Amino acid sequence: MEDFAGLPDGFRALTATDAATRSAMVSALGLRSGRLPLRLLNLYVGLILFGVSMALMIKAGLGLYPWDVFHQGIATRTGLPFGWAVIAVSAVVLLLWIPLRQMPGIGTISNAIVIGLMVDAALPLVPHPSSLPLRVALLLIGVLANGVATGLYIGAGLGPGPRDGLMTGMASRGHSIRIVRTSIEVTVLAVGWLLGGTVGVGTLLYAVSIGPLAQFFIPRLSVAPRAGSQE
Repeated sequence: MEDFAGLPDGFRALTATDAATRSAMVSALGLRSGRLPLRLLNLYVGLILFGVSMALMIKAGLGLYPWDVFHQGIATRTGLPFGWAVIAVSAVVLLLWIPLRQMPGIGTISNAIVIGLMVDAALPLVPHPSSLPLRVALLLIGVLANGVATGLYIGAGLGPGPRDGLMTGMASRGHSIRIVRTSIEVTVLAVGWLLGGTVGVGTLLYAVSIGPLAQFFIPRLSVAPRAGSQE
């Protein structure tokens, strides 16, 4: 029997009739793990690095990953700072979780806020290189840092990012995850480009490299549960 004495009344009431749901929700929120401090460290270092990696790719000016093309297009059209466009899109995507019955975790909410704030903080600090070799170097560092950041925040196991959760939520309805992911990313890339986002060689590089980078870093940077843990 799970102990929910420390949780808010609304949470206890919401899950009072379903022990399996209670267990899953508590696990997703990271409330049950004895390694929560280390997982939180992984999460926030990863999210901060993710924001920095986005700033590096933006300053390289050689193309962004599909969602950032969309974010940049939104920022261009609305006048919002880039990071606030990221946060606004995250909020809208989280609303789409409701009909999919997805449950956000601590990592989900943190992802929606921290990355946007961090990219805006990092952009003024990253120089804008004038030569092509320096721009390429900045792009490569940005893509590699993004892979490390992905390994850290996903490895924390505290909830998927809003965009990842949208993808997995749609896939859980019986659709192919490959088709869902491709459809979402092609759509946001096309709309972002039409809105003025930057598409280039960096977009292609990210598309072909982020999968292998994530596959390499996630198992190496994941925080394993302690021996005897129920997770």
